Amino acid sequence: MSAKRNRIPQYGTVEINGHTYYRTMVTDAEGNRISLYAKTRTELYDKEMDAWEQIENNRIRRNSPTVADYCENWLKTQAVHIRATTLADYTSKIKRYIIGPLGDHRIAEITLDDIQMALIPVSKLSASVYKCVVVLYKAIFRSATENHIIPEDPTIHLSAKGGIPQNEKTALADDQARQLLDAIRNLPPYVFVMLGLYAGLRREEILALQWDCVFLDEPTPYISVKRAWRTPNGKAEISTVLKSKAARRDIPIPKCLVNCLRDVKTNSKSAFVIASNKGEPLSESQFRNLWNYVDTRTAKERPYNRYVNGRPIKCTLDLPLGSDPKNNHSIVRSINFDVTPHQLRHTYITNLLYAGVDPKTVQYLAGHENSKTTMDIYAQIKYNQPEQLYGVVSAAFSQTNKV
Repeated sequence: MSAKRNRIPQYGTVEINGHTYYRTMVTDAEGNRISLYAKTRTELYDKEMDAWEQIENNRIRRNSPTVADYCENWLKTQAVHIRATTLADYTSKIKRYIIGPLGDHRIAEITLDDIQMALIPVSKLSASVYKCVVVLYKAIFRSATENHIIPEDPTIHLSAKGGIPQNEKTALADDQARQLLDAIRNLPPYVFVMLGLYAGLRREEILALQWDCVFLDEPTPYISVKRAWRTPNGKAEISTVLKSKAARRDIPIPKCLVNCLRDVKTNSKSAFVIASNKGEPLSESQFRNLWNYVDTRTAKERPYNRYVNGRPIKCTLDLPLGSDPKNNHSIVRSINFDVTPHQLRHTYITNLLYAGVDPKTVQYLAGHENSKTTMDIYAQIKYNQPEQLYGVVSAAFSQTNKV
């Protein structure tokens, strides 16, 4: 094609309805001969160039890989640059939100409208998930453009703003932490909650924790974080690859957690601190069942569908404090606030900062790779308390007040 586009144009003429037109022929990708007409040589040349470009784009579209094939190859190229955990997260999101709706289509045929349609279900998820999926779309299609797989990047004007804004993370107050622990004392999630509140471990660190990393008889008892729990297919996998280098740390633990772990270890028959009945690490569904002990003891409104003439109608059921499920009177809803597993860790970090521990030490104990994460929490604590800042502000403007 390039040879034809670079040749010196040789146009013939033809009479149509008494008018003279310049004429040339081009051959499309299917071998069809197409006639082009124009009143001037310049106009015909422009038409010819446009025709060749369209033919080339059609050839690229027809010969381009499917979205699924290109995504899978792109993931292979990323494997050498990113952590295994990040790769697993990317793979999951790409399979669900990119290959799922668009995988069978040729990547060169995908338009911005196609992508925006595919993002509609993602827009009903959290803002962070939506942003991550959009970033993946952009990275994949930018790569395809740079490698001349597609002529243009359809994501160039795609916005990462969308999804449902997440509520600001809040730490549990002291009375809420006590209320939570009282509600689940002697129940399966108690140890998990204690490790979150008093060691600040991530969920994957708690569920991968083994007794060989728990040092209760040292002069300074501590936990060593060396493993991470993952469930790529719903089943537990324990890895020595952590979220980041900073996640590998030794955490001194307070007496209340030492006593708790000592009691658990006495009766434990597993290498894992938190284990299934078979002594194995929990699966994803087993962890959900573990946290369900907390959920069923929480007083709140719960959504449910009521069917009228076969059609579902969204309703809410009010479950007040002190009530119990009709089928289980041993359960009492004694928690009057929502709590998530990650909130336990956030509470740990917040309490350290409230106690005056310097942010750099907190960064180490929390296993934050980026100090910005720690400092954002620190700023939220320090600068959201006007009563504590009054003296600082007054002193700063003491000379002004004398004027």
